[in-house]
Amino acid sequence: MDSDRERSSGGAVTEQLPSALYRVRLEQGSFVTAHIADRMDRNFVRILVGDRVRVELSPVDVTRGRIVERL
Repeated sequence: MDSDRERSSGGAVTEQLPSALYRVRLEQGSFVTAHIADRMDRNFVRILVGDRVRVELSPVDVTRGRIVERL
């Protein structure tokens, strides 16, 4: 995927789901289901409920995303 096609947005983690998924409330008020980017997973970055994160939204399905940074 091209990075210019992906949209990124800030948000806060509201719920931790099974299978390493997280529910994130975006700044616009909508919710997305997101997983941790491989780069963050390799560096053992912990994501907790309440953390502020940056999410790249999928161009195919805007209700799915990838957590790329913890703010």
